[in-house]
Amino acid sequence: MPITVHVPTPLQKFTGGSAALNVAAHDLRELFDGLEQQFPGIKNALTKGDGSPRPFLNIYVNDEDIRFLGGVQYTFQDGDEVLFLPAIAGGASREFC
Repeated sequence: MPITVHVPTPLQKFTGGSAALNVAAHDLRELFDGLEQQFPGIKNALTKGDGSPRPFLNIYVNDEDIRFLGGVQYTFQDGDEVLFLPAIAGGASREFC
C-alpha cells in the first residue's frame, strides 16, 4: 500500500534531507524494514532491538496516535499519512536561567 511518511528534521539525516517519503508498506514492521532498505541506519533510530518502536517515538497516522489505532497491529490503508515524532527534551542549567 502506498503511504506517505513525514520525516521530522532530527531524522532527516538518515533520509538525505528528505522530509516526505512515499513508501509501500502493509504495517509498521514492514514500514520500518522498507525504510531501512532505502536508508540504512534509520531503523535503529526508530526501533528497539526487537523491532518494536522506541518508547519515545510517537507515531501518528492521519493525525491519530497509532497506539489508539491498534499499534503495531494497525494495517495501513492506501493514502495513509504517517508522521514520526521523536520526543526531544532538553533545557539549560540553572546558571543560564
